[in-house]
Amino acid sequence: MASPNDSSDQDSMKQQQLYRKRGPNLLLLLPLIYAPVLPLIRITLKRQPVLRDRLFYGVLAGAFIHGTYLVTDLYDVESK
Repeated sequence: MASPNDSSDQDSMKQQQLYRKRGPNLLLLLPLIYAPVLPLIRITLKRQPVLRDRLFYGVLAGAFIHGTYLVTDLYDVESK
């Protein structure tokens, strides 16, 4: 049985911590992309109202789904 001070376990834990801290979490930066897209959809597709509304509401639904995913993932991490 391995002792609690086993060096391989400590090395693997350090590698996991370094891997997690490397760079920004790109999922949290996604709103910087779809937030400016929403007004651009409304402005550029002014002459095609059906397409404009479908695309706008589709992106908006995707934003809400993305936010829900992030919140549930956050609660999942806190509960562990």
